Amino acid sequence: MTVQTHTLANGLRIVTENMPGLKSASVGIWVNAGGRHERPEQNGIAHFLEHMAFKGTKRRTSLQIAEAIEDVGGYINAYTSRETTAYYARVLEADVPLALDVISDIVLNPIFDPSEIEVERGVILSEIGQVLDTPDDIVFDWLQEVAYPDQPMGRSILGPSERVSAFSKDDLATFVRERYAPGQMIVAAAGAVDHDTICMAAEKIFADLPARPFEVASPARFIGGQRREMRPLEQVHFTLGMEAPGYRDPAMYTAQIYASALGGGMSSRLFQEMREKRGLCYTIFAQAGSYADTGMLTLYAGTSAAQIADLAELTMDEMKRAASDIAPEEVARARAQMKAGLLMGLESPSSRAERLARLLAIWDRIPDLDETIARIDSVTTGDVRDFAGKVIGGGPAAMALYGPADNAPDLEALTARLSA
Repeated sequence: MTVQTHTLANGLRIVTENMPGLKSASVGIWVNAGGRHERPEQNGIAHFLEHMAFKGTKRRTSLQIAEAIEDVGGYINAYTSRETTAYYARVLEADVPLALDVISDIVLNPIFDPSEIEVERGVILSEIGQVLDTPDDIVFDWLQEVAYPDQPMGRSILGPSERVSAFSKDDLATFVRERYAPGQMIVAAAGAVDHDTICMAAEKIFADLPARPFEVASPARFIGGQRREMRPLEQVHFTLGMEAPGYRDPAMYTAQIYASALGGGMSSRLFQEMREKRGLCYTIFAQAGSYADTGMLTLYAGTSAAQIADLAELTMDEMKRAASDIAPEEVARARAQMKAGLLMGLESPSSRAERLARLLAIWDRIPDLDETIARIDSVTTGDVRDFAGKVIGGGPAAMALYGPADNAPDLEALTARLSA
């Protein structure tokens, strides 16, 4: 497998990876324009724009966009995160030029028809309502909000209903003008692709776009706090967050291994102690997520009103214990899980293309896979214990609860128990 990169004169970057033996490919455009790049009055517009990309261009109607890809047996999709908006398609080898043409068309030539804006506004408002009706979704938005209050990193990607209800064609066009600069775009393709062919097609499509400056996102500040929403649900949905390393920090790998050992699977400490031994919950996990300049270690559990206090307090005890007695075999298992997840995911051209775009955005190069594996393997038991010690060391924390949470300890009591 060969990774190759190229940069156009206007700053747009191209990265490809040929995967021998495959007959299909994934190709897309990743734009460094997500939720954290919105001003307060724009909250939700990156996601709205993603939806509108499929609603018609200067060359194709919304139906023609779908038919162009589906007529050749492929599929097309998009997503918005806090740092990125991605538009991508999976097609057979012969249809890669078509896929790139369609994807570039929806990114560069949306018409923002007012009638289609109204249709999609209703769709997005329904999506917001669905999230609000899904406790184990909305509680994570609330955790993000209290972890990063009054700043873009803490706002919902979907945006509040009142903002979405007011967005206009001009608002969408303004965000594109401000954020969709060539220097913020990456064309990534993986699978049955030829680098030179992709570059020639991209040159023809994008070379005339003028280079222009773009505003760098404001730094994120993990501040912490708590939110408790009391509802007569069957369960209390409990989330806890602490700041973790950003993805340019080598300690990111230590954080992910710690999270995996703590609550990354059925053999993890929290699963074994809270579910298997004590029966305090059905679902419990820990994960470490990273952004450009910050990250968050997140714990989640769903439990009954009668058991929330025990579960929350015992979770603190387990985190505290891990700082002193996490074992080499636990770290080895977590390393193996992390490597297996990475390598298994890369058997898909879609995952490969996404990884290429993400790494190029972070490092402006594609680190060799062996380099990443070596970083994972270099994390020692001592590194994990040291990181666990920092987690319980009294830094800021965030907590969000949803449901019959009357008996849940407050955040101050939990962090005091953790650091005592």
